[in-house]
Amino acid sequence: MKASPTLASNLQMVLTDLVELHVQGKQAHWNIVGTNFRDLHLQLDEIIASARLFADQTAERMRALHALPDGRSQTIAADTRLAELPGGLISTKDAVKLVTARLERTVKTMRDVHDEVDDEDPTSADLLHAAIERLEQLTWMVNAETMTPSAAVTEPAEK
Repeated sequence: MKASPTLASNLQMVLTDLVELHVQGKQAHWNIVGTNFRDLHLQLDEIIASARLFADQTAERMRALHALPDGRSQTIAADTRLAELPGGLISTKDAVKLVTARLERTVKTMRDVHDEVDDEDPTSADLLHAAIERLEQLTWMVNAETMTPSAAVTEPAEK
């Protein structure tokens, strides 16, 4: 099978955001400070590893379909849909918000192109399914760092 220009373009959009997610994840990983630093530092490693894996799988799928993936820095910078990460030290609380937004945006790109990808190549859509599932799980996990609990906990009286 040979990818149509539409399929190639859709997979390239996914690749672009995954590469940018990886790079921004590393930037945050190196520059976070504050409460729960170590936990978030390690969570970012998981996010980075997942983004790299899914980027590689997407690029290799593109090549299998005779499409040319473009991971050059100028292409990624020009075409990503992720907002730029601020420079300097970032508090862990702010980093959670920033990383959550970038994970959600990356997943949105995948969901935006999913139906067109699936119409032409269900195998490529399967890659998107796996990436969406994992990135949404990671979004929940990192976002839980700053969520406000809703349960009212009371201890029962002693007998």
